[in-house]
Amino acid sequence: MKIQIDEVDQKILSYLIKNARIPFLEIARECGISGAAIHQRVKKLEDAGIIDGSRFIVKPRALGYEVCAFVGIILDHAHQYKMVVDSIEAIPEIVECHFTTGNYTFLVKMLCRDNQHLMDVLINTLQNIDGVSKTETLISLDQTVDREIKL
Repeated sequence: MKIQIDEVDQKILSYLIKNARIPFLEIARECGISGAAIHQRVKKLEDAGIIDGSRFIVKPRALGYEVCAFVGIILDHAHQYKMVVDSIEAIPEIVECHFTTGNYTFLVKMLCRDNQHLMDVLINTLQNIDGVSKTETLISLDQTVDREIKL
């Protein structure tokens, strides 16, 4: 379903992007329309697939995860893809896994308590998966990038 987004919809989305828990009545006051109109517009945006739920953001550092690393994984053979994915899913430190083209078969995001924990997971778990030929690790200096989306 394709819908047209007007300035009011853009304003609503801007508020929801900043804070998904903002009361609809507060958005209504800012937009100069009724709370019921906000509800209807948000429902329309949900039905169109523009809004897909809301979520809480958990800060890994607050839970003791000081190291965020991106690891490029290279496989011995392409046919090992499914087996390696199954093994990756069993590693709790891996929070994202993306299939890529280019140098890596997969790019994963890992959260670890410290560098020693990262080394342990890399050496004793990830690099021991049958089919993993090589890994390359990039450590992020900052786990979060807060970026407001401008509409």
